[in-house]
Amino acid sequence: MPQIPVRAVYMRGGTSRAIVFRPEDLPNDKADWDPIFLAAIGSPDPNGRQLDGLGGGISSLSKVAVVGPSTRPDADVDYTFAQVAVGEPLVQYRANCGNISSAIGPFAVDEGLVRPDGSVAKVRIHNTNTGKIIVAQFPVVDGRAAVEGDFHLDGVAGTGAPIRLSFLEPGGAATGRLLPTGHAQDLLDIEGVGRIAVSLVDAANPTVFVEAAALGFTGSEHPDELAGNPKALALFEALRVAAAVRMGIVADEDEARTRTRNLPIVSLLAAPGEATTLKGSRLSAADMDIMTRMISAGQPHRATPLTAAMCLAVAVRIPGTVASRLASSDPGSEADIRVAHPSGVIPVASVVGAKDGEAFAQEAVVYRTARRLMEGAVLVPSRLVPKPADGPGA
Repeated sequence: MPQIPVRAVYMRGGTSRAIVFRPEDLPNDKADWDPIFLAAIGSPDPNGRQLDGLGGGISSLSKVAVVGPSTRPDADVDYTFAQVAVGEPLVQYRANCGNISSAIGPFAVDEGLVRPDGSVAKVRIHNTNTGKIIVAQFPVVDGRAAVEGDFHLDGVAGTGAPIRLSFLEPGGAATGRLLPTGHAQDLLDIEGVGRIAVSLVDAANPTVFVEAAALGFTGSEHPDELAGNPKALALFEALRVAAAVRMGIVADEDEARTRTRNLPIVSLLAAPGEATTLKGSRLSAADMDIMTRMISAGQPHRATPLTAAMCLAVAVRIPGTVASRLASSDPGSEADIRVAHPSGVIPVASVVGAKDGEAFAQEAVVYRTARRLMEGAVLVPSRLVPKPADGPGA
């Protein structure tokens, strides 16, 4: 059966990669997008490698973004994020990806969607998944996003041009509330473990925070160590499912297990201590304010999902959370929070105040790098795309 080309750009954003499409190159009916995304990425792949597509076999390399003109007066572009499951025919739109968010501003400038005036671009991005605004600022050279620079991002080889990402009012991205249950700490009953204390926080992306020691871990484990432990993965999934129901993300456990597999992100936390990064560097307690191991879409993450790192930085600023108890940072401070993860340390700034008697996240700021890797067209079977009258560009 013949294939047809669909115009696309392949980009790295932070510690993730995604195929980026323009909406005019996709079917008008968004219900027709999923088969195209699955074929382009190479899912489902029961072998977990996505060899028949552009995915990389792990959640951070199995992503899609769609970027076009904004439908809001307070933004320059609309950006829709899609998380593609590796082993199942599932495309999820309930959350955003902070790492891929860092690629959207440079993509918009290079595509001519935004024309910067000067040596620094400022792009206001409307994320349609969450309804939130992200402001990206980065250097430009000859009207295109700069790539070379001296900013090093742990988890990415070399250096690049820094991209400042400001997530405005990130609270309630998926549930409508920074603290979906109204509490800084909740108790969840997890089979095989019993009742454990967690913090359920929704800032940039909903995340369930738990002290690693409460589950029998140190918080310094390497991702492969966790991924190779079936009992641990089952435990993390049970925690995620229970948290998804308690946060109101899903109606019941069945929906959490079958339709919303990527929310919330699970974060194991530990107080500052010693750890070894994936490249063999030693970290000490003085290098960090808190340590985490994140499980995203069922897989232990080799760095940390950027949105979850921002959620953690916000949680540290909320008195009474598991995060604020374990962190060495003063909850009232506005200094960067140094989050240690398997690939190194990421500094995240967060500002949390109060509004209507509740904690209110004003802003979260991070720095990333991004690079346009390939441009042209991705080939997908023609049977997956509607006829030209209803299809791409129609």
